[in-house]
Amino acid sequence: MTIREQLEERELEYLSPYVARSKESKGREEEEAECDIRPVFQRDRDRILHCKAFRRLRQKTQVFLLPDGDHYRTRLTHTLEVSQNARTIAKALRLNEDLVEAIALGHDLGHTPFGHAGERALNSVYHFEHNVQSLRVVECLERQGRGLNLTWEVRDGILNHKTAGTPHTLEGRVVRLSDKIAYINHDIDDAVRGGILTEDRIPEEIRKILGQSGKERLDTMVHDVIVNSMDRPEIQMSDTVSKAMRDLRTFMFRNVYLNPEAKGEEKKAFHLVKQLYEYYIEHPERMPEKYQLAIQAGEWEKEQIVCDFIAGMTDHYAVMKYEEIFVPQAWKN
Repeated sequence: MTIREQLEERELEYLSPYVARSKESKGREEEEAECDIRPVFQRDRDRILHCKAFRRLRQKTQVFLLPDGDHYRTRLTHTLEVSQNARTIAKALRLNEDLVEAIALGHDLGHTPFGHAGERALNSVYHFEHNVQSLRVVECLERQGRGLNLTWEVRDGILNHKTAGTPHTLEGRVVRLSDKIAYINHDIDDAVRGGILTEDRIPEEIRKILGQSGKERLDTMVHDVIVNSMDRPEIQMSDTVSKAMRDLRTFMFRNVYLNPEAKGEEKKAFHLVKQLYEYYIEHPERMPEKYQLAIQAGEWEKEQIVCDFIAGMTDHYAVMKYEEIFVPQAWKN
């Protein structure tokens, strides 16, 4: 019996009856030989961790655009916090940690530069959603167009991680909820760091339920998910904590996400991304050769391929390309 087979047997013996077991995966688009050490979801996690799109997350905006400071979250650190929250919940519920981690690490691979401002810009000119693009990254774009050939369960979790999504596995639902828990809490921390918010401005009725600090709020939410999902075929919070979290999210939209002081630069980012899109639609020959070849092959619409190129950019690369195209050389200095 191989190490992988021993691990698969251990899953059968120990994990929850509601778990997505590695041995029972619906499989990959293209069949391939099994690893003798790693179960399928662990292999998927490793493939995502080593792909180029994952590395680019470190220079993509989470909330604050190109912040002045080293301690603000990026899309990469957000991803890692989602993964950690999800693994904590999955371990307590005896779910498949490898599957949870693979979905968490891959859920934002398709995010644009400049966070949701970039996403809105591409969606204004071509139907674009970052969760759909994340799936496209792992299915079509990585490894020179061959994709990562991930299992069905991981791809399902990546596609359905947004609020309106419904993942088919409990592990996917853990990630979906962990994403919200992560961004609400770390965005408060970044807003306090940036002078946009103070803890005492959070409504007292919310703080009484969730806690008086980021640490307490995170602890309350994670514990509440575990207690209310234990030995059940669903991932859920109590009504009280769920409502308090929704109220906190509403508070964050009003005071941070739509705050001109925090998001004042987003209009510039929106127009930057939109102008890049319009330029490359008119001048596809200015994109790297692989994108030009993809257009010539006609497998996808030109608009989709231009979105692929722009969505894959980091914040810094997008600014560099904008300056290269639109700013006269003599003005750059």
